[in-house]
Amino acid sequence: MAAYKEIKGINIQKLSADPPAPIEGQVWYNTTSGALKGLKFAAGAWATANLMNNERKNLTGAGPQTASVVFGGVPGPAGGGNALTETYNGTNWTEVNDLNTGREGHGGAGADNTSALAFGGEDGSPPGSTGATESWNGTNWTEVNDLTNARGQFALAGCGTQTAALAFGGYPIPSFEFTESWNGTNWTEVNDLNTGRYRLAGIGTQTAALAFGGVPDSASTELWNGTNWTIVNDLNTGRKELAGAGDTTAGLAFGGDIFPNVYKAETESWNGTNWTEENDLNTARVAPAGTGTATAALCSGGFPPFTTGATEEFTGGGPTTVSFGDA
Repeated sequence: MAAYKEIKGINIQKLSADPPAPIEGQVWYNTTSGALKGLKFAAGAWATANLMNNERKNLTGAGPQTASVVFGGVPGPAGGGNALTETYNGTNWTEVNDLNTGREGHGGAGADNTSALAFGGEDGSPPGSTGATESWNGTNWTEVNDLTNARGQFALAGCGTQTAALAFGGYPIPSFEFTESWNGTNWTEVNDLNTGRYRLAGIGTQTAALAFGGVPDSASTELWNGTNWTIVNDLNTGRKELAGAGDTTAGLAFGGDIFPNVYKAETESWNGTNWTEENDLNTARVAPAGTGTATAALCSGGFPPFTTGATEEFTGGGPTTVSFGDA
């Protein structure tokens, strides 16, 4: 059998403590614990959580898994409206004050359930798309300056914060490629996406974002560096109306559908370079809200066969240090 050095070209390191920043595939011997260790990729898993108070799809949200806010969307058969807002505390959903402009397929950004931004979407009035932007302070929504280009069918996961956000893609033509940056007061047009699309997903910040999926069943992924978009490695499963969580170094993509109406439970994680398949959602769904991080995400609402209030929490995943006796 070949020795480790023959395979890797180096000997296994002997260290008195685990390295502070190992890379995936790295192996070392911990002389203190007497254990051979390494860093491997571990898949995460979804668990069912408490239902939202109001069933809906095409909503969006912001915040971490334990302090999220979701807003807007298409209401379910139980009634309600597309201005609805709910906050999540890690256990239960609470209905709070509505948006001023009800909408669906809009963009969202924010740090937590006390600080968020809603922009664009479709409000049902001709021609349908709105540029309306609203700021959330944990109690009320306040109207602020509109997008430069009114449009809907945005990314259903937000990039940035209440005062520093990014909006990209959307509908109608020719908005597919448009990107706008928010400075807390105004929206400014910046450089376009390379691949124009709508019903996509997005994660990250105003200066470091990831755009993926969208119509037409796109697997395309692009990375934003604060100035330009660069095409990077595709999703394994191209789809539209998916959601996301995390950032440009550690992200998650989940749900969505492919033509003709094939609903997906697929989940993929992004490590800054490539997408890797993870464990599926328990309930395949289209157009949910995605919030949280790559290792602690929240998937809320969506459909089919009807709009749903189903919520799932994703835990774990990513590189994990193991002792080889446990691997």
